[in-house]
Amino acid sequence: MGSVTRARRIQIIREAAQIRRCGQRDGHAVERIVTVLRHSVPEVTALESWRLALGWTRHETVTAVGQLYRQDGLHPPGLSEAMLCRWEHGEERPGAEYAEALTRVYGATLRQLELARRCAGCDWACPPGDSGYGALGSTAPSPGAAAVTTAQGLPAVAESLQLAVADAPRGGPAVVAIAQAAVDHYSLEYSRHAPESLFTEVRRARHSLAGPLANPDDEQLATELRRAAGWMSALMGNLAHHLGDPTGARVHLCLAAALGDHCGDARLVAWTHGALAMTANAAREHLAALDHAEAGLARATSPLQRAQLMGWAKLPALAQMGRADAARATLNEADALLETAGDEPGRFGYDRAEHLLHTAEAQMALGHLHHAAAAAEESIGLKQQESPGWAAAVLNLCLAEAVREPGDAAGRALEVLDRVPVSHLRITSRTRLRRLEQTLSADTEAVRDLRERVRALPAPVDVHGRAAG
Repeated sequence: MGSVTRARRIQIIREAAQIRRCGQRDGHAVERIVTVLRHSVPEVTALESWRLALGWTRHETVTAVGQLYRQDGLHPPGLSEAMLCRWEHGEERPGAEYAEALTRVYGATLRQLELARRCAGCDWACPPGDSGYGALGSTAPSPGAAAVTTAQGLPAVAESLQLAVADAPRGGPAVVAIAQAAVDHYSLEYSRHAPESLFTEVRRARHSLAGPLANPDDEQLATELRRAAGWMSALMGNLAHHLGDPTGARVHLCLAAALGDHCGDARLVAWTHGALAMTANAAREHLAALDHAEAGLARATSPLQRAQLMGWAKLPALAQMGRADAARATLNEADALLETAGDEPGRFGYDRAEHLLHTAEAQMALGHLHHAAAAAEESIGLKQQESPGWAAAVLNLCLAEAVREPGDAAGRALEVLDRVPVSHLRITSRTRLRRLEQTLSADTEAVRDLRERVRALPAPVDVHGRAAG
């Protein structure tokens, strides 16, 4: 872990434990924890490191900022966990007022949080431009601020967690912080890597927590370790689904729900029920999917998560069952929630592009192909090209136009196969390709080429357990 000695790390971990037990705000001790964390997981930004070093959740930070505004006699701003997440991962920068509020609630300087900028022609660090509550500063994020993970960088995350556990076999604040950072990292990088590769790395990271979970230092620490293991299990369940392993997906997701219940993480339980609804819908078990969707909605912790569960879990089941009125009401409610809730990045978040993807599928199931095509086209425009979400949106458009414009549909599907590596083709996109191949009746060169290529696709995982690549 860089130049930080083992003795110093042990001292820092003890200080962190004392801070958490006593609620102290020792700035020097927190700064030392930040140093260890950033040496351990270089991908974690300074802003996120300070929150993790204090042991705070994003919800606690948002609450603290609101309380700070009230103490100053001001109306609390519209800060959300999604906004904080984007700032922590370098996707946006907070405006001057939010930056100042964060320094006060964290007990840090702008420079320590890396929210300062340098003015042209001088050496003074200045705050971000004053653009109002939560607005972007006038300066672009520094180079390298956005998360970038190479094929080698992905396994390095699990290795950092393993080193932290080796240093503290019974766990500790640093282990919890790194495990939480790893969950955030895997969630944000979910679409960047082939499902099989990411599954392997999340599994390694989760396995590192088995020892500390079996013999934790205290119950509070055990709760946080269960939370991290639960979110990792949720990721593994989603990845197993995308690899075409429905029974494995249910195992991992059920474990995630159990761990979420044990540690009192309603958001984890709600999300997991949504994922279980997804697997049930894929198996055409729509009544079971509705049960999971309702269970998730009962535990949802925010308007955005309610919109996600409606669009991701409840809407598909209702549409597939032909319950048009209920599906329309669910879609309208989800649309309204999403209008005010905003977007949240990462696998556990939700945004308009993903919502439009589910909208298109529901409209197709209800026979409204024109509306499905419009939603799919809008989703394509919001997706990063060649990403799994882009592939799904393009294939939805192909399915919506297959009867009316078979040549165009086949051509677009061939473009997906040309641009997305086989190892990144999720089982959901493969299912769309098979449906499209069966729907196209025209005998054109493009259609014949598509049929041949779809039938030649290797299985996501072959009979020997090897992933397609």
